[in-house]
Amino acid sequence: MIDVRRGADRYGGGDPDSGITTGHAFSFGSHYDPDNLRFGPVLACNEETLAPGAGFDEHPHSHTEIVTWVAEGELTHRDGTGAATLVRPGDVQHLGAASGTRHVERNDGPGPLRFVQMWLEPLDTAGEPSYTLVRGIADSTPYAVPAAGAVLHVRRPGAGERVAVPAAERVYLHVVRGDVRLDGAGGDELGPGDSARITGEAALELVAGSPAELLIWELPRGLSGS
Repeated sequence: MIDVRRGADRYGGGDPDSGITTGHAFSFGSHYDPDNLRFGPVLACNEETLAPGAGFDEHPHSHTEIVTWVAEGELTHRDGTGAATLVRPGDVQHLGAASGTRHVERNDGPGPLRFVQMWLEPLDTAGEPSYTLVRGIADSTPYAVPAAGAVLHVRRPGAGERVAVPAAERVYLHVVRGDVRLDGAGGDELGPGDSARITGEAALELVAGSPAELLIWELPRGLSGS
């Protein structure tokens, strides 16, 4: 089964008056939708845009694996100790909140910041918080999130190139830029901000209509949720 969700249909959020615009792919905060709570371990896929000087002040998280992908600009991230890092396009940032941690996310640069942030439920909520930053992850290089039993595949196909969808029971696909066609099961076309929730599809491929950037989650079986 392939369930395509359009970027234009995301729930609007954030605080536009403060320079924060958010598009939620799943039920989130005041935007409660009991039929759209999760997909396997994926609890959120938020498209965030921060104007220069805007950001999220220090706030807490717990029992969540938070993976961030910057599409444009630079994200300033500060953890609970005050240590700061800059997350740039091509980097993968992973915050394991465990039983509880706090952080700050800001756009301290001169231009707009756009990033995708994905929240996953861990298999075990015990342990200590962790922080990982992988610089310049290469195309086709998988990034594993063992705490959630998931693997992120970053793909950047050129126009006309084909990309094999991981042979997993569940796959979550998010299009960062470009356009692709799902080759089979209807041949759905997806553009920036669109996503697909794929269940039980074997030998599925994507064909890029233009140079694209894709975030593809290979997800475990047997978790609660649709």
